[in-house]
Amino acid sequence: METKFDKYVKPPEETTVVVAMSGGVDSSVVAALLVEQGYHCIGVMMRLWAEIGAGEGSSNKCCSLESVNDARRVADQLGMPFYLINVEQPFKQNVVDFFIEGYSAGLTPNPCLECNRHIRFDYLLNYARKLGADFLATGHYARLRRQPDGTVHLLKAVDENKDQSYVLSVMGQDELRDVLFPIGDLPKPEVRKIAAARGLPIASKHDSMDLCFIADDNYRRFLQDWATEAMKPGPIMDRSGRVYGQHSGLPGFTIGQRKGLGISGASEPMFVLELDQAHNTLIVGPQADLGRDWLIAKNVNWTLDTPVPDGTVAQCKIRYKARAVDCTLHPLPNGDVDVRLREPLRDIAPGQGAIFYDGDHCLGGGIIAG
Repeated sequence: METKFDKYVKPPEETTVVVAMSGGVDSSVVAALLVEQGYHCIGVMMRLWAEIGAGEGSSNKCCSLESVNDARRVADQLGMPFYLINVEQPFKQNVVDFFIEGYSAGLTPNPCLECNRHIRFDYLLNYARKLGADFLATGHYARLRRQPDGTVHLLKAVDENKDQSYVLSVMGQDELRDVLFPIGDLPKPEVRKIAAARGLPIASKHDSMDLCFIADDNYRRFLQDWATEAMKPGPIMDRSGRVYGQHSGLPGFTIGQRKGLGISGASEPMFVLELDQAHNTLIVGPQADLGRDWLIAKNVNWTLDTPVPDGTVAQCKIRYKARAVDCTLHPLPNGDVDVRLREPLRDIAPGQGAIFYDGDHCLGGGIIAG
């Protein structure tokens, strides 16, 4: 009887791979490399939710008409079938609404984590499985190490400036066994060289940035339109009760923020210390009052499916581009993790991801509790 591990030893010509296409350089090079290696590849692009009437074109930047056409041209050049599937409703429910509700609750949510959790490596991965694919390949910068016992380790990319293991930490073994990250061993400049050498029409295309579903990249404007009740003015004050001014809505601020507070009369620079949702108050204070050396991570996922032992020494990143700091992990009976940091961090923001590493190995992570 065939097992789920047999596909690891099948020759490429007997292996079907769905390639998640975006019309960008990374996914296009992934498709080109896999086709060259002899895999039977199918290109699939997702049409995601977009605002209506919120900017020129009103389209999601990850699936604009230009991007769809670019992805289709690459697929045609490589001789691959290409499908465009509608994922607007699950994306709106699991990513956009999560973003709106998080900010409305005084958090600083990371929608990319939820997109990978619910859309790419749930909805799209299951779509690939229904097509009979052995693997789903994406253009993420990360590496996989398949162990003799069948487990799969998620590792940082070779190009640490492009590493995306932080947002892939939501995956477990069921997902990791069925995915491929073909460019995780390559630096970004090399990926562009590969695209140019193969004459791919997207070789010089710019990388996509910012939140794909916000048409004008202005998240405050987006929240003003979609979270009107949460964007109410309120006082800015320090912990002694001194009022410095008025904010335009708590969702427009995050822990550790200094610029754009619009306050006056302070004798030293002031930073956001807390978003007091109950009183619609922005709490500010000097840098000395900012930061702590612990956090609680909830909704924790472990990439190997089991918690690490209590007292495990690891490294923790509290934002996608943050520096990893040494920490000690204490898994709790309720599934949360008490994280003790080796040094205080000043911008621990509830709602962001706290992701754990053992060197290059991504152990997993969770959401910083409020």
